[in-house]
Amino acid sequence: MSLGSLIGLSFCLFCIGVFGLLTRRHVIAMFLSIELMINAALINFVAFAHYGVTGIDATAGNVFPLFIIALTSAEMAIGLAIIVALFRRTQTLDVESLTDLNG
Repeated sequence: MSLGSLIGLSFCLFCIGVFGLLTRRHVIAMFLSIELMINAALINFVAFAHYGVTGIDATAGNVFPLFIIALTSAEMAIGLAIIVALFRRTQTLDVESLTDLNG
C-alpha cells in the first residue's frame, strides 16, 4: 500500500465515523463512531512513520498509537460504565431523552 492509499483509507474511516456520530442517537453507536475516528487518526500516525515523512520519528510514530489505544480503552470503559448507570436510571439509551446532565 502506498502512503496515498493509506491516507485515503484513513479519510474514509474518519468520514464514516463523523457521519455515524452525527446521525446516530444511540449512545453506544456514538461511542463506536468516536472509536472509528480515533482509529483513522492512528492509521495516519503509523503510515507517516512508516513512509518516513519528515518531522515524525519512526519510533514515535509507532509507539504513540500504542499509548492512544491504551488511553482509548480506558476512556471507553469509563464511558460504558456511565452508559450503564444512565440506562439503569432512565431505562433508555436514546440521546434525546437523556436530559439529566443538563445544567
